[in-house]
Amino acid sequence: MKVLIPGIAGQLGRLVAERVLAAGHRVIGIDRRPWVGAPDGVSLHEVDIRKRAAEDVFRREKPDAVVHMATVTHLRDKSDDRYRINLGGTRAVFDHCHKYGVKHVIFVGRHTYYGAAPDSPLYHTEDEPPMAATQFPELADLVAADLYAGSALWRFPKLTTTVLRFCYTLGPSRHGTLASYLRGPRVPGVLGFDPLFQFMHENDVARAISLTLEKRIRGVFNVAGPPPLPLSVIIRETGRTAVPLPEFVFRLALGRFGFPPLPEGAIAHIKYPIVIDGRRFVEATSFAPLFSEDETMAAYLKSAPLPAK
Repeated sequence: MKVLIPGIAGQLGRLVAERVLAAGHRVIGIDRRPWVGAPDGVSLHEVDIRKRAAEDVFRREKPDAVVHMATVTHLRDKSDDRYRINLGGTRAVFDHCHKYGVKHVIFVGRHTYYGAAPDSPLYHTEDEPPMAATQFPELADLVAADLYAGSALWRFPKLTTTVLRFCYTLGPSRHGTLASYLRGPRVPGVLGFDPLFQFMHENDVARAISLTLEKRIRGVFNVAGPPPLPLSVIIRETGRTAVPLPEFVFRLALGRFGFPPLPEGAIAHIKYPIVIDGRRFVEATSFAPLFSEDETMAAYLKSAPLPAK
């Protein structure tokens, strides 16, 4: 099978490419960033997914499947370019898939689609509407891209479309929202709140995407890992020190004193849980994570140790 991966040069894109290669498939990558030392068997095109050159890749290669990972997720990047990449790039991917006869397309989304609020259900199912766009404006473009990808299920009925909404990732690459939040020796929290955080090892994320390619499932699926843990436990088990702060102090401290910078909308995510129900994906694929929560936290701690005191 010929698999095209927009966004291949990202940390997760590389893991997916290596796993797809190991399964015996041919891999074509599209990314504005280079991938120095890409493994043999990866054909990399350094182009913008929105440009004509990217469409030429679809036209020449005629891939059987596409794994769309070319979205910008850095919450501090609020540029218009980010919105155009996330929504315009997603539209381009699906238009090219339809035009050039792609059989299966996977959109890699995030569980933050559901938003965090005090009245949210403990477990979110795939049928729930997105609340992140109103509660967390910085995520509006990612929510829009997710909705656009889901609309392909009825707009392009001959195209097998899969939307995967993953929980937070953690692992040795130290990549992702949760990993960035845990990067420093002291991790701030909002006094009186200790939400459940759901995360999975980055290698299990790559496995889930590879399994989706094999099973060629259609629809929208939450993908979860081990059971969620309180944020305080995650901070402790990754060798960090929790610093609970009154909310008004928390807001003032972000980006200062060694604390991570977070946008205003992210504060709700530090107060309230976003836990997803992943049973539909398990039923469709028989997926089970290989890494436990303890193994995942240990892998992150080993790759991101703190200096000796």
